[in-house]
Amino acid sequence: MKKFLVIRRDNIGDLICTTPLIHALRKHFPEARIDALVNSYNRPVLERNPDLTEVHHYTKLKHRPPGCSAFSVVLERLRLYARLRRIRYDYAIIAGANFLPRGVKLARALRPRHIIGFTDPDHPLSRHIDMGIPYELPRPLHEVEDVFRLLRPLGVDDTPGPMQLYPDQALAREIAARSGLPHDSSVLGIHISARKPSNRWPETQFARLIQALHHRNPTQHYALFWSPGDENNPMHPGDDQKLQRLMGQLDGIPVHPVRTERLEELIAGMSLCDRFVLSDGGALHIVAALGKPTVSLFGKSDASRWHPWGVPHVVLQPETLEVADVSVEEVLSALEQLPGPRSSQSEHQSSA
Repeated sequence: MKKFLVIRRDNIGDLICTTPLIHALRKHFPEARIDALVNSYNRPVLERNPDLTEVHHYTKLKHRPPGCSAFSVVLERLRLYARLRRIRYDYAIIAGANFLPRGVKLARALRPRHIIGFTDPDHPLSRHIDMGIPYELPRPLHEVEDVFRLLRPLGVDDTPGPMQLYPDQALAREIAARSGLPHDSSVLGIHISARKPSNRWPETQFARLIQALHHRNPTQHYALFWSPGDENNPMHPGDDQKLQRLMGQLDGIPVHPVRTERLEELIAGMSLCDRFVLSDGGALHIVAALGKPTVSLFGKSDASRWHPWGVPHVVLQPETLEVADVSVEEVLSALEQLPGPRSSQSEHQSSA
């Protein structure tokens, strides 16, 4: 039995973009042991994924919980590495776009028979990747397509399929109940937060959008998602005040704030919606992996690389590269181009 370890140590969206690679690996090696090594922050992305045998994770120092010492985090990581070495993997796949020296060092520490990854001929660590692909971009590639190329040394040259997430259905029902989301009405999901300033749409625009949609369809419900926290927190600013100001402009409209403190809750809550409007970021890849038709707002981001993969979508990116310059009318027009609520694709993905 072949043993694979897929290593992806970075952000939520990057890991989600790796799920087509994992699915193709399972398709071509159905009897293999296929594990993943991720960090504690993005681990919920792979929960309940049937393509994986086991998900291993470690905690980054910056993510360690309060009261947890750096020494204990490092010690637990070393214990994890020792357990992984005992598994004796045949292949470690450094699943990241571009040559990643830290990924090579980690893969070497786990002592697999072979290391698959992108290489850089000018870097001495490249020699440790015995099944390598020189990193270059012959044309613009989506992150999904770029990373998927790492399967070529294994003889896999498919077209990557959709991204995949498997929400906790019990948690989704709990969130629906506490947020008052209906079971028998269309729900448009709207995420009002964005990490990059250029990707932020003002709350006045969100308010005008929802008001216009409500005028067209009074039975439409809206689920609002945001980054919880005080906007004045210098370390972890949130959008609690932005939400409050927005809600103050939406009296009489069936709007449901969906507070999510953990990634698991965000995934489960977003699975309850039919379609989405949101800016580029990790949440954009969550809704795409849930099969939701999406209007996405892009500022100073590469839309060709990070647009919603594998779902009906419309990308709005103004020439100024400032999302604030996207008009409400443009978003309304884009929503009309998407499949209607309760599409068969949306139903299939959210019940997976």
